[in-house]
Formats: sequence, structure tokens, C-alpha cells
Amino acid sequence: MHDNESISDMFTRFTTIINSLKNLGKSYSNQELVRKILRCLPKSWTPKVTAIEEAKDLSTLPLEQLLGSLMTHETTMKNHENVEVKKKKSIAFKASKEDSESDEDGDVELITSQFKRF
Repeated sequence: MHDNESISDMFTRFTTIINSLKNLGKSYSNQELVRKILRCLPKSWTPKVTAIEEAKDLSTLPLEQLLGSLMTHETTMKNHENVEVKKKKSIAFKASKEDSESDEDGDVELITSQFKRF
């Protein structure tokens, strides 16, 4: 699998290669195909690969079910990335001297008026 390649794109290339090999007389069992797909995933997918290997029987796991599971995981990973990007955005406020001076003027006026009352 290439960097920044989606699971569906990788699976399309994989299917093309497997079909070409079938035309040349080389065929693979479903178990071999599942293992080849799991092996070609990037290191960031290692936890998912381990989970699939431990939870599922690879000898009976249909290729379509594996593809669905990987696509679901890919969507989840993209959603988490989008949430992290949104959290990193910050808001900056523009400071102005006029506001701080007017606050000081207001404070001075308040003190002056209170002093006059006294």
C-alpha cells in the first residue's frame, strides 16, 4: 500500500494483480489473499492487523469482510485526524491600546466622583 492511498484504491490494484496472475496460471487461496493484504498495510495499521489476526479465523475470513473492516477503520482514523486538527486551531484576539486607556480613564473618573461625594 502506498502512502496516502485509500484501502479501496489499494484493493483495486491488488485485485488487478491477482487477476493478472490467474491469467498466467498462478492462483491463491482465500487465506493467502487475506494474509497478503494484511502484510501490505503500513505500520500505522499494525494494531488493526493484530486485532483481525487474533479475533478472526483467517482461513475462513471472506476477502469482502476483510475489506469492509479495513474501510471502516480507515474512516474512523480519518475522523480522528479531523477532530485533532479542529482542536489544534486557536483563536487570537487583536489587542488595542484604546480599550486599555479608556478603562483607565473610566477608573479615574469613578475614583474622582467618589472622592467628590466624600
